Amino acid sequence: MSALPVGVLLAAGSSQRFGDNKLLHLIHENSSMLMVSAKKLASVLPGSIVVISKSLVSYKKQLEQLDLCVVINERADQGMGTSIACGVGASMDATGWLIVLADMPFIKTATLNLLVNKLQQTGGIVAPVLTRENVKAMRGHPVGFSRGYKDELLCLNEDMGARNIITDHQDDLVLVPTDDQAVVKDIDRLSDL
Repeated sequence: MSALPVGVLLAAGSSQRFGDNKLLHLIHENSSMLMVSAKKLASVLPGSIVVISKSLVSYKKQLEQLDLCVVINERADQGMGTSIACGVGASMDATGWLIVLADMPFIKTATLNLLVNKLQQTGGIVAPVLTRENVKAMRGHPVGFSRGYKDELLCLNEDMGARNIITDHQDDLVLVPTDDQAVVKDIDRLSDL
């Protein structure tokens, strides 16, 4: 097995549909969505990157105490793509990246481990696919990219994230079946909780 990829936790969004910063909403044992997501990622990929906006600078020390590297995205208002590029740029020597959305705190640690292992084995792009009986399979998050996609990830600069990279490299995409429903459940509104 190759060296572990670096996790990139995207936590620089504006939470417009939620009303206030959803990542600070308490969801589990008095922990915020941000900290729940960060703790899970740190348990699987210590030393990962958390990309935040200036509005979350006060949480930098807490995140660093989890053995995470905090990077401030000065262009967070330009969309998710800038946060991905920011995180990849802060870990240029990585063997790959697992791009994790901070507003998906309920993803199981076992699912993160499964994706990391598959990324190490395949060296392409990996994504979970929720498979349930009598229901159409749904591709979810997080998505992993091997080092070969570094330049394309660094060029991202809009709100579409890495969707175009996945579309352009469909033959390299390995779907990892899971029954973890959290891979397709992000929190956009208070009612989503």
